[in-house]
Amino acid sequence: MHSLTPELLLRAYAAGIFPMAENSDSAALYWFEPEKRGILPLTTFHVPKSVRKAVREQRFLIRFDSHFEGVINACAAPRPERPESWINTSIRDACLALHDRGYAHSVEAWQDNQLVGGLYGVALGGAFFGESMFSHVSEASKVCLVALVERLQSQGFSLLDTQYQNEHLVQFGVIEISRSEYRKRLKAALALKCEWSPGRLTGNDLPHLPDELDL
Repeated sequence: MHSLTPELLLRAYAAGIFPMAENSDSAALYWFEPEKRGILPLTTFHVPKSVRKAVREQRFLIRFDSHFEGVINACAAPRPERPESWINTSIRDACLALHDRGYAHSVEAWQDNQLVGGLYGVALGGAFFGESMFSHVSEASKVCLVALVERLQSQGFSLLDTQYQNEHLVQFGVIEISRSEYRKRLKAALALKCEWSPGRLTGNDLPHLPDELDL
């Protein structure tokens, strides 16, 4: 069993695997590669009417990567609908390290100089692995998702991985595909050389690690 280094986390994403903890206080990690994988096809992204209205009214100032730590901390915090978080200290620390290296990114909704919503994930080649989102104000995280998709579309990304499909994400067009189909799409996406933002590559070259992951 390896400790969760940034390099191991990158290699896992590239292999189609992601970690989760039982709760935020647990040191144990569990690795997942679902038989049915949730993805959001960038060509058929749907924006619900209420979210379009929030975007049109410019309710939030949207920023990218201005407070990654604040976003991941808010995603890991307990909420009434989800008292336990799968983000433990090792996942948080590894993602912070990936952000410092230019792989992990946040999309943030600000209102009155307060961070009120956001999401974060990891970009590799032409794939973006969405991890978690939070919202303290109605529609905040959803508007961040719209901003994320717009950026991915403009920079030529081909895969937005949501890990699972749920009722919240279905309204945006999230679908389930088989594990084999996901692997095929992931391989094609990793071969792309995309930029997260102009002049900033997502990091197409993975650190060297053994081909076989001993998770």
